[in-house]
Amino acid sequence: MQINRKKNIVSRKKVTEYIVKFLLLLATLISASAIILIVYQLADRGIRPLFSAYTIESYDGSLYENVRLNIRYFFTGTEYIGYIKDFGNGKMEAAYGIGYLIINTIFNVTLSLLLAAPISILTAVFIVKLSPSKIGQTLQIVVEMLAAVPSVVIGMFGQGLISQAIKVVTPITGNFSLLNTIIVLTIMIVPTITTMAITALRAIPRNIEEGSLALGATPTQTIFKVVLPAAKSGIFAGIILAIGRALGEASAVSLVAGGSGSGPNFDLFGRTNTLSSRILLGFKEVSEGAMDFEIRFTMGLVLIAIILFFNIVLNMIKKKVANYEL
Repeated sequence: MQINRKKNIVSRKKVTEYIVKFLLLLATLISASAIILIVYQLADRGIRPLFSAYTIESYDGSLYENVRLNIRYFFTGTEYIGYIKDFGNGKMEAAYGIGYLIINTIFNVTLSLLLAAPISILTAVFIVKLSPSKIGQTLQIVVEMLAAVPSVVIGMFGQGLISQAIKVVTPITGNFSLLNTIIVLTIMIVPTITTMAITALRAIPRNIEEGSLALGATPTQTIFKVVLPAAKSGIFAGIILAIGRALGEASAVSLVAGGSGSGPNFDLFGRTNTLSSRILLGFKEVSEGAMDFEIRFTMGLVLIAIILFFNIVLNMIKKKVANYEL
């Protein structure tokens, strides 16, 4: 009787274990299928403009049939023309140049990261190592609240207060500029890096700090030469997440960039544009199935490729520079 009862208990535990494993597997498949479906949707529409022909109406009302995309100009063009053009080969081709948008996107995000990373890391160090407990907890809540602010609200903040402040101290007369875009992107990615850095710093074993202090290092030396190097892996993870958000941000950037139609744009006081904001701009005004509509999915594929490239490169760097696995 007792043996049978034990067998029943063991059987129930096995069933429970199998159910839990199945639920975990199901959750994993759902997570993985989301990115697969996203890429499939973009590829289904985004690859089509590279190989298909379209009927396009010019500005004077003329119809041009069997118009194809000039692929070379698409990836290297310095102007997003958005209509047909003769490239000297005796036929009219669609001229959608996104080469300058790719350069603008990488340039804008790089400058934002150079500004946001030190601010975020130093903020995390202060919260975890220097501030009193209650003040640190309050500051962490503030940072987390900033991360929860919708991007469009941050864009409106950039269009309002930030643009007015910039006009006071720079030659900029309007509300759109590369400088404004960089500041807005910085505000958006600071909470991500800071939160990850806080988690990484708190995961460092206390005995590492105590060993450094016992050897005669000052608290400042311990923080910057021992604790921060030990937290590299977690900090890099935050940077990777932040870059993904900055590269894909559209609504906030659209409100402050200015939608430049040509480039590249390196003037801090001039207008700029990015892949994501170009995709969003005028999206509701184009007809579904038209080249102007589907070309935006192609741009989305290019954006995903850029994000994937940055993730791979940064993960390689993280593996090389991280001295500790947290």
